[in-house]
Amino acid sequence: MAPIQPLFFLVLLLMIRDISSLTDSRDVAVLRTLKDGWKNTPPSWENSDDPCGGNGWEGVTCYNSRVTRLTLSTMGLVGELSGAIGDLEELTSLDLSFNEGLTGSLPPQLGLLKNLSTLILAGSGFSGTIPTELGNLTQLYFLDLSSNSFTGVIPPSLGSLSKLYWLGLANNKFTGSIPVSTLAKPGMDSLKKAKHFNLNNNQLSGPIPDTLFSSEMALIHVLFDGNQFTGSIPETIGLVQTLEVLRLDRNALSGKVPSNIMNLVNVVELNLANNKLSGPLPNLTGMNSLSYLDLSNNSFDQSEAPAWLSTLSSLTTLIVEYGPFQGIVPSELFSLPQIQQIKLRNNAFNGTLDLGSSVSQQLELIDLQNNLISSFILSSEYHKLMLRGNPICANSTLGNTDFCKLQEESSKPYSTSLEQCGNISCVSGQKLDPASCECAYPYQGTLYFRGPSFRDLSNATIFHTLEMSLWVEFGLTPNSVYLDNPFFNSNDYLQVNMGLFPSNGVSFNTSDIQRFGSAFSNQTYKSPNVFGPYYFIASAYTIGL
Repeated sequence: MAPIQPLFFLVLLLMIRDISSLTDSRDVAVLRTLKDGWKNTPPSWENSDDPCGGNGWEGVTCYNSRVTRLTLSTMGLVGELSGAIGDLEELTSLDLSFNEGLTGSLPPQLGLLKNLSTLILAGSGFSGTIPTELGNLTQLYFLDLSSNSFTGVIPPSLGSLSKLYWLGLANNKFTGSIPVSTLAKPGMDSLKKAKHFNLNNNQLSGPIPDTLFSSEMALIHVLFDGNQFTGSIPETIGLVQTLEVLRLDRNALSGKVPSNIMNLVNVVELNLANNKLSGPLPNLTGMNSLSYLDLSNNSFDQSEAPAWLSTLSSLTTLIVEYGPFQGIVPSELFSLPQIQQIKLRNNAFNGTLDLGSSVSQQLELIDLQNNLISSFILSSEYHKLMLRGNPICANSTLGNTDFCKLQEESSKPYSTSLEQCGNISCVSGQKLDPASCECAYPYQGTLYFRGPSFRDLSNATIFHTLEMSLWVEFGLTPNSVYLDNPFFNSNDYLQVNMGLFPSNGVSFNTSDIQRFGSAFSNQTYKSPNVFGPYYFIASAYTIGL
């Protein structure tokens, strides 16, 4: 009998391996292609040939031998996204967020993933145009392509995503107009189930279409700030009564503000600043949920401060700088129950400033610089009042008081206290854990809050609620969260540096890092309501991976 050849044994071993593998061979081939094209894949991808078997590949979730989820947030991946991704037929979720080393354009084969409900590529390095084929993803619920370098127009095909809840295209380089439906193609007005239109900080232009909004929509956040939109604010915006945050600031919008904007009684933040709006100041009577209002730097008709300003019972921040106001500053403003900041510099207020006898205990700043105020009735209570550039500072004894001087910040912004840790120093890359006072490698990043309902950055109570929400959400040791350097950036977003510390050891493992990144990118982490909507950008984390 002829001897059994070694080649036979090799074939037999390969057959046994394929039979025993828990992962469909087609999906194995795709993942191997991705692995070969990327640097810094998780270590488990090197230790096994079976992504679904045994302990599996980190970041890969399977069901019935098919890959259903690929979650590789904050892994430090470097490379491009291969078109082979389109062959993962059962994929429902793809999260590659916070991998700045992932570059290049998106493959049109993404449009083959007919079961995909979540596509998150935020905070990466992708560029080029958005494939029209993404409009084929009819199951898509969450789409976030924010904070990349995408260019070109917003594809009208995205209007076919009828189940979409979240549309995140912010912080890119998109140009052109907002697509709306025509007889030949769909548009964003078809996204009736969407709650978030995040298009801020792009280069979008043209008018905001009248047909974009309707009473059938469920939007709560419309963030169009930081673009190049022209024309008037469409009256149809007043039909979307579910709205809570409306930001149209930093555009070139003109004309009158539609009168039905007062119908948006659930709006918490309204920002129309830095446009070319004209006509009378909008009447916001009845908008009693409004916490933040900014109408600065427009061309509204000159007028006295309207009576409705003093009726907004939830208002914490009023900003109308370089505004249309003249006459007397209404003293009722200073007694609004929630008011924290009043910033009315560079108007034409005149006469006598009277703070009244019931100034709100919450009020921390009154900025009336560069008006025409000639006298002042002192209140019995001290408040940070800024009157520099008014006649009163040139013609009275108040000229040498703090009211008439350039004032510095009187209170330091909040940061998590480390006083209990003494003078312990850590090696490069490590930081002190506030809970244990031991050195460790934190998971770090920056939170950007687009519509907070407060302005006091020294309020420890508010920031403590943020710290607690983070350690509870991620199952960390109490107090093992560090917050630092909160400030309002040039976009008027509250920017906060954040660090999460491991409960055991000095570093997090791969699964932890993926879990944190995914919670932020999927928005499953919910910040306290007072902070409003947010986005997150993670810092690279390589220690322990």
